[in-house]
Amino acid sequence: MQETSYLNVKGMYCAACASRIEKVVSRIDGVHEINVNLTTEKGRVSFNKNRTSISDIINKINKIGYEAKIIIQDNTQSELDKHKAIRILHWKFILSALFTFPLAWAMFAHFKWASFIKVPELFTHPLFQLALTIPIQFIIGFQFYERAWKALKSGSANMDVLVVLSTSAAFFYSHYLTFTSMQTINHPQSIVLYYETSAFIITFILLGKLLEAKTKMRTTEAIKKLYQLQTKTATLFAEGKEIKASVDRLLPGDTIILKPGEKIPIDGQVIQGNSMIDESLLTGESTPVEKFPGKNVYAGTFNQNGLLKINVTKRDSETTLSQIIRIVEEAQSSKAPIQHIADKITSVFVPIVIVIALITFMAWYTIFLPGNFNEALEKVIAVLIIACPCALGLATPTSVMVGSGRAAQLGILFKEGKFLELLGRCDTVILDKTGTLTRGMPQVTDIYVDHLSENAFLEIIGAVETGSEHPIARAIVDKTKTKVRLLPEAMHVSALPGYGVKGNVNGMNVVLANQKYFKKENVPLPLRVENIIMELENNGKTVMIAFLDSRFAGIVAVADDVKPSSSIAVSRLKQIGLHIVMLTGDNRNSGKTVARKVGIAEFQAEVTPQDKAAIITNYQQNGNRVVMVGDGINDAPALAISDIGVAMGTGSEIAIESGDVTIIKGNLNRLVDAITISKKTMTNIKQNFLWAFLYNFVMIPFAMLGFLAPWLAGAAMAFSSVSVVLNSLRLKRARI
Repeated sequence: MQETSYLNVKGMYCAACASRIEKVVSRIDGVHEINVNLTTEKGRVSFNKNRTSISDIINKINKIGYEAKIIIQDNTQSELDKHKAIRILHWKFILSALFTFPLAWAMFAHFKWASFIKVPELFTHPLFQLALTIPIQFIIGFQFYERAWKALKSGSANMDVLVVLSTSAAFFYSHYLTFTSMQTINHPQSIVLYYETSAFIITFILLGKLLEAKTKMRTTEAIKKLYQLQTKTATLFAEGKEIKASVDRLLPGDTIILKPGEKIPIDGQVIQGNSMIDESLLTGESTPVEKFPGKNVYAGTFNQNGLLKINVTKRDSETTLSQIIRIVEEAQSSKAPIQHIADKITSVFVPIVIVIALITFMAWYTIFLPGNFNEALEKVIAVLIIACPCALGLATPTSVMVGSGRAAQLGILFKEGKFLELLGRCDTVILDKTGTLTRGMPQVTDIYVDHLSENAFLEIIGAVETGSEHPIARAIVDKTKTKVRLLPEAMHVSALPGYGVKGNVNGMNVVLANQKYFKKENVPLPLRVENIIMELENNGKTVMIAFLDSRFAGIVAVADDVKPSSSIAVSRLKQIGLHIVMLTGDNRNSGKTVARKVGIAEFQAEVTPQDKAAIITNYQQNGNRVVMVGDGINDAPALAISDIGVAMGTGSEIAIESGDVTIIKGNLNRLVDAITISKKTMTNIKQNFLWAFLYNFVMIPFAMLGFLAPWLAGAAMAFSSVSVVLNSLRLKRARI
């Protein structure tokens, strides 16, 4: 019998760690699938519980050097713990930088071109440098030794192994020179030491780890906000009494009471009452939906006005909102981190470097200078220092930092560097309609007046709609205020739930409602008016009809207008060869109208949040890399499950948190800019890797042959790192 469990996994420090856990656990008899997410520190494992158990799997993970615990509830690491961990890392970096500063200053004493810079004699003293480096190497840098040991113990090699090798080589060689030379040299400051090499490497790597830790803080925000939408209590109606009850105790068949202004606590069906429900949570549409007996209601949606009696149809764990939360959680757990080129190379590079160092030592000790241990050791140190992974380690993060900084200037925020890498590789763009292609707020588009002036007509309907919070009413009032300065007072105003509003303005009885209301009241409309209404509705617009003293007065049509930038952005996306699809929870007429206006040939209407996620999964199974662009809570599952989720910053906070990229101003043209930046950044990263590999390929043989003294190897290593950084900085001037 198959079972799926969720784990918290601590102790992972690179993509190789997650990969190692997956490989080891997948070998356990009975394990069907294992996915480990480095960023969220979570794992999802499916297994046959008749052949293995979750405790066996946890023990196996713990045995190879990591800490795994089962997740029973939403027990993500508390904000306090996360802030504490980042605070500790921050202080480690600050202390390391402070200890490194005098060592960096002392470096100028070794260069003739820097003779004009005064270096305090104390800074060049070997014992002073040793005292500064010991806390960096063995206290602040202890974590690198610990992780390198765990990697080697589990049969893999990561960047930490190279860091430990290179920094230890520099430190212990300098330590050796310090105590063997001080008694024979009158001025010990004159010997060349490499303490600063060790200190620099550790300090810069700590800076990278600090930036990485801060990005991890955001990964669980979407889940937290979704959980906050759930209501903990409900008003249970039992034995003629209203009592407060916990939502998790409600069962199908129970009856609850929902009052105006309350959030619906659980999925159910209306058995009594009439009201307007804001379902933008699920559909993304701003227009409320009328609910009456027989209609379904959903947890997390908002009751605007009427009193409803609801029959519970699902348990708390089975609601539509719960399914959305589950989809986002599973997508975050299963979305594997990028296997960075550097992490792949180091698994082979580290053993090769060690073998090269051993060969170098044996060659010099037995062939070139037989019996000369000091010379042989010096050549080995040069090889290990020149093979330091600084340039390799900086190749990706520096380009990502500069690229994401350039994107931020344009109002594009990448949640993590890996999304900057992935975006440019995608070939399919799926666009939500409301709030993404359209403004997300209804606006008056058409006005037809029968026997009044337009201003007089707007004055009357604006007065009767004043005070209403309905999106259509707000659109009408906003339009009215552009034409009329002062509105008359409306008397005896009352809502017509599901239809419109009525009242008295300037002594006239006013009814402003949709066509359904007049059909229900058997009020005939002129044929020409019905034709106008049909044409407007075919164009995806909502039509409100006004009667004054039982006489037809006019029509006002409301629609969610397409953003001016949308059609241009769609055209640009097509030009760079992307396949474009539009999805909407709105009706087909409205979807077709918007798709035609912006130039999208393929679209699907009346889709649920689950449908959107399923459609994306289908594209992925066919080999497509999918970008999903949305702005509503209903888009959260699709944003999370896509290869790259792009959230419009003008939308809901949960959509923004679920997305991997946020476009702050909601301008779809920035999506094309983001893709361009992604591609240019990837090109820059490849250039950095090419330089780093060529540097090692050329310089390691020089070090082996003795053409590079350790100090020169340290300078060459620094030059390689500086070159990578300078190349990355070119992205600041790249044309977008």
